Amino acid sequence: MAEIRIADEDDHLELTVRDLDSPDLEKSASAPSLASGEIVPLLSQNQRPRINIFSPSHTRRRPREQVIRVSETEISPVIQFSSWVWSGSRYSGLLCMALSSTLYLIMELLSVSFSVQPIPLFETAFLRCTIILILSYICLKRIGQPVFGPAHARKLLISRALVGYLSLFSFIFSIQMLPLSQAIVLSFVNPVMASVAARVVLHEKLKITDIGGLACSFFGVLFIFGPTLTVQVGSEVKSENLRGSHHIYALLLGLFSSITGGISYCLIKAAAKASEQPVNTVLSFGLVACPAAAICMLSLESFVLPAFETLICMIVLGLLAFCAEVLLARGLQLEKISKAANILYIEVVLSQLWILCTGKAGSPGLFSRLVGCLLILISVSYTIYMGPAKDTE
Repeated sequence: MAEIRIADEDDHLELTVRDLDSPDLEKSASAPSLASGEIVPLLSQNQRPRINIFSPSHTRRRPREQVIRVSETEISPVIQFSSWVWSGSRYSGLLCMALSSTLYLIMELLSVSFSVQPIPLFETAFLRCTIILILSYICLKRIGQPVFGPAHARKLLISRALVGYLSLFSFIFSIQMLPLSQAIVLSFVNPVMASVAARVVLHEKLKITDIGGLACSFFGVLFIFGPTLTVQVGSEVKSENLRGSHHIYALLLGLFSSITGGISYCLIKAAAKASEQPVNTVLSFGLVACPAAAICMLSLESFVLPAFETLICMIVLGLLAFCAEVLLARGLQLEKISKAANILYIEVVLSQLWILCTGKAGSPGLFSRLVGCLLILISVSYTIYMGPAKDTE
């Protein structure tokens, strides 16, 4: 005899088979415990029943679309944008250079707007280099990279650090003896010198379009700072620092800073490609610049204890300087130097736009400022339109 019963608790279909002639059936009929209708399942309790069409499905897995949607929402848009700028686009080198120039402009605006207390230049350089050194060390430790870089790239890293600090050292001295506009114009000779040094040192091909773009951008800088340059030289020609040979020495020192800065760009590119990590170039610069700036601070200047607000501003500027240096090294690592260096002139355009928006631009030099900004925008736009020319050597 076969009986089919449905258990109420588990909602499973169970089959019980009984033999009418079996003596076990008589015993089960006489037993009071079995007379109550106890059902003997086909599967033992210690065996796990298989899933069939009658058993309800209660899956614990999330649908695939939901999992993908959750994983996408967990990633921050800032992280996605940073990853795209760093290596997710064919324009990553140019984007890194543009962001680096923007950060340098923000640093300039912060230093002008929140200059609570005058701090000597070498003291400022020491604190900034210290912050850069600490942050680059932490960054390399977190990503598991060797702190001093691979063995085959250490000579390039040391050369980059020495030449970079030599450029910084000479620029600090020149900016103390020259008018501000002259020092700014000399600092923007760096992209031109970097392109020439890349042709000599790295054997990069320098096309006519690259030369024309750099020349157009530099003429734009001259149009912007030309009127201010003549006014400052005319008003300060009687100054003791600008009299006679002092002015010539200051100009030569500023030109030397631009030349060494251009060579430093080439060494940054070579060291970043050799070590495969642009942060190593920033760390090597901090290792040399930090103690050298401390020596110059203690021997050439009197130490000034910064106030709390000034210290906070200096720390923020150090954080921005670290990000700008890393982006600069990454941009030079990915892109041809002549194209990457031309993007640096965006800082001049953005600074002039800020001056125009805040109403600080004087009417006499407004036309020349607009012409200079237009020349730089044409040059930079042409560089972006032509696209990146990555070095495959």
